[in-house]
Amino acid sequence: MATDTRTRMIEATALLIRQRGYHGTSLNDILSASGAPRGSLYFHFPGGKDQLVIEVTRASVADVTERLGAALSEESDPAVAVHHIYQSVARMLEDNEFSLGCPVAPVVLDAPNDVPDLAEICRSAFEQWIGLLRQAFVRAGVPERRAQALALLVESSLEGLMVIARATRDRTPVSTVADEVAALVEAAVLAGKAAQQAEGAA
Repeated sequence: MATDTRTRMIEATALLIRQRGYHGTSLNDILSASGAPRGSLYFHFPGGKDQLVIEVTRASVADVTERLGAALSEESDPAVAVHHIYQSVARMLEDNEFSLGCPVAPVVLDAPNDVPDLAEICRSAFEQWIGLLRQAFVRAGVPERRAQALALLVESSLEGLMVIARATRDRTPVSTVADEVAALVEAAVLAGKAAQQAEGAA
């Protein structure tokens, strides 16, 4: 039963944080949503709300990182992989009726600088996600500098598109940009390979 209570608190917190952010989620909200008694919160999380939110955010980041890494490694063509990622995000938004987006964005927007560990998890999350994209582009032949810029473009557009899709309750913006970004990645890969061939022939 103790494990069930802990799990309920984690699941409730993850949902509330994505909906309301760090400051918009109170301990009472967490207890009410999870159905857990107040004493159990400090039993499982002696550090209170901060410890709980840190654990939840770290787990959410790990989940996104794993899925992003899998999407990029399962497809040899990064343009196709990126297109799949955009479509996956569009499906996620549609499935949750445009109520949830990136698990980290609400925390970042709340600027919890008084919780350094939480701020570091958020910073590291974007570093990891952009890094995975950059690595995939480099493997496909895109020069390092261009790969970094492309990776930043992909990540930033996904973050912005999740906000737009939630505001309009429409997945179309995500699908539309998916085609444009995939074409951009494909062009970068072709240009990179052409440059490598030219160097090899010189």
